[in-house]
Amino acid sequence: MKFQLVATCLFGLEHLLGEEIDALGYQRVETIDGRVYFEGDEQAVSLANIFLRYAERVYILLGRFHAATFDELFEHTRALPWENWIGKSDTFPVKGHSIRSTLFSVPDCQKIVKRAVVARLSEKYGISWFDEQGPTYQIEFFLFRDQAALMIDTSGVPLHKRGYRPEANTAPLRETLAAALAAMARPREEVLFWDPFCGSGTIAIEAAMLHNRIAPGVNRHFAAERFPQIRTALWREAREEARDGRIESHFEVYASDIEEECVALTARNAERAGVAGTVRAFQRDARKIGAEGRRGTVVTNPPYGERMQTKDEVERLYREIGAHFATLSPWQIYIISSHEGFERLYGRRADKVRKLYNGMIPCYYYQFFKNRQGDRQTERKAGGERFGKSRYPHEKGN
Repeated sequence: MKFQLVATCLFGLEHLLGEEIDALGYQRVETIDGRVYFEGDEQAVSLANIFLRYAERVYILLGRFHAATFDELFEHTRALPWENWIGKSDTFPVKGHSIRSTLFSVPDCQKIVKRAVVARLSEKYGISWFDEQGPTYQIEFFLFRDQAALMIDTSGVPLHKRGYRPEANTAPLRETLAAALAAMARPREEVLFWDPFCGSGTIAIEAAMLHNRIAPGVNRHFAAERFPQIRTALWREAREEARDGRIESHFEVYASDIEEECVALTARNAERAGVAGTVRAFQRDARKIGAEGRRGTVVTNPPYGERMQTKDEVERLYREIGAHFATLSPWQIYIISSHEGFERLYGRRADKVRKLYNGMIPCYYYQFFKNRQGDRQTERKAGGERFGKSRYPHEKGN
């Protein structure tokens, strides 16, 4: 059975997610901010949930239509084939979002969609009461500029929750974003990968999983595993494929932090993720890192000042790591921060900047490909000037 699927992601990760969908062998239909529509079958549901590294959820798309009135929303929703998925005793809660649409009240839209689905199923099953004791089919609507998409969630728990991080420190980085940061840095076996502000170890762990081809969803479960329309064998086959695809390499990841508690937490998370042999967690001040002539790449998420430390402390830290990281030449440096003046404080203009989101916090991913210490003195003369226009290209290589 062929149908359309929707994979959602954090803003800024659509291109990476689209490439993953291509790699699975499925045809993309459309890409908009935060979501990619593609064609698939029942096997695509299991493969997408287990293998997509940058997706937040995977949905089955029931239909898309214009809905500027509640009547339009009701009638178009009722016309969709809900009985193909939802049985007489199944549970079907409704939630959703409305952005720049005439129907802006989410609670009202929820009520209309629920009534429409009940009306459709009542007609098909000849019953007026649904006890909703069976498997859950979470219905989600997405209204954008009066265009509605009606979907069923196949993931359940969001996909960024891989299962290896049951505990986290303050202001954790979402796993999907951490994976993207690692991927954009192009980790290589012969180059040391180092996160000197490791926190709970998310960037380091995701880099190790990416390089060792560990599928992000291989060790967790999904809502659609209870859907009778998706054969159980497909989930087993997808997990077997994922486990067979894992490789063992000599890729080396350092995860360090000035806080002993963060180092211990990182070590526990790496063990749960199955990458303890790749990730070395230890205590060190980021302003004192060095690797005696080895080639290296720093990928890190230093404190933003949003929920950690004061603004003055964060800005002083940025100046100090800028001065120290310049001594690591010719290392490449990748830093994510929400501070708009980061480049001025760090003392260098980034070679590339990409706008991303850590949850709802807009951030910038500063990428320094040529870490030349001599550039700092020239660039500091720019003082309070802005470092050029915003630049958010997706680069294939450095």
